[in-house]
Amino acid sequence: MKGAFRKGWIMGDYVELRWVRMWYEAEGAGDPLLLLHGGLCTNETWAAQRTDFAARYRVFLPERRGHGHTPDVEGPLSYQDMADDTVAFIESVVGGPAHLVGWSDGGVVALLVAIARPDLVRKVVAMGASFLPGPQSGAAPEMLDHVTPDAPDLAMFRQAYEATSPDGADHWPVVMGKLTDMFRTQPTIPEEDLARIGAPTLVLVGDDDLITLEHTVALYRAIPGSELAVVPGTSHALLMEKPAEVNRIILDFLANEPVQTLLPLRRAPAAAATGSGPA
Repeated sequence: MKGAFRKGWIMGDYVELRWVRMWYEAEGAGDPLLLLHGGLCTNETWAAQRTDFAARYRVFLPERRGHGHTPDVEGPLSYQDMADDTVAFIESVVGGPAHLVGWSDGGVVALLVAIARPDLVRKVVAMGASFLPGPQSGAAPEMLDHVTPDAPDLAMFRQAYEATSPDGADHWPVVMGKLTDMFRTQPTIPEEDLARIGAPTLVLVGDDDLITLEHTVALYRAIPGSELAVVPGTSHALLMEKPAEVNRIILDFLANEPVQTLLPLRRAPAAAATGSGPA
């Protein structure tokens, strides 16, 4: 790796993976934890989490292809390619299994990594994530019809891209087009694949999220033994709107084993659930 430099007191660097030159930042000490940002975003969206998480973990923040400081690549964007990049990053930089905390698109990537490479995953937090495309999982799928590179609602994302992308401001419409196509048609994760996730998983969502609560509950039900948290009074941007509450929920999940509940139904032992166990 070459060209490392400090961004404030945080170390940033590029790592050459097979298909992409990926930018990442790292801070803290302890067990490894990856923070996987959302679509159209950069690592700046984790500003309210970094200090709390780095106090307990060695935190890695990779920026995916076409996002932030990481250049775009030829061809369309896909969640599977970004998951493959993340696997390569864990193998090349982290060097062993890590906790994955993903928001929005980052949550989708975390789920795909957990399915494909369970040996590299400790625990998963999927926040505002989906397993079906926007038209099937979104609370307002018509929003995709108004997503254009110069849309006023995307000004914040466009400015962040222009400030960081090595591809330059003129490449923004190209990346925006690729992402819009991806949102319309991806992800498509079969529920039987979700059922293969063995890592302890927390599904986290805002009560007024872009992803419907019905879809979020379906995701929760599809992952064996997963836990569900709905943060009241928040939207898809829950990590920024109520960071103290979100951080507390995530850190508690990562640090502790599940409590033994008094009246388990979904998590009841098979014998008890079928009524064949002792009275």
